[in-house]
Amino acid sequence: MTIELARDAASVVVDARGMRCPWPALRLARAMRGARDVLLLADDPQAGREAAALAAEHGWTLEAAGEAGWRARRD
Repeated sequence: MTIELARDAASVVVDARGMRCPWPALRLARAMRGARDVLLLADDPQAGREAAALAAEHGWTLEAAGEAGWRARRD
């Protein structure tokens, strides 16, 4: 299992596919420390729920981005 953090002009991409929760949410939290916009790619069925709980706790907005992706943003 690997995680790729790739920075582009708009956001950070966290590729947590193949990881089981809570790892995708933990990687999202780590990426959000230094970014305002993060795209989380995860294929664990629980990842969306975990990411939503994390976003609610921190006041981030979270929206679905495809079948296995979520975009978290600071307001």
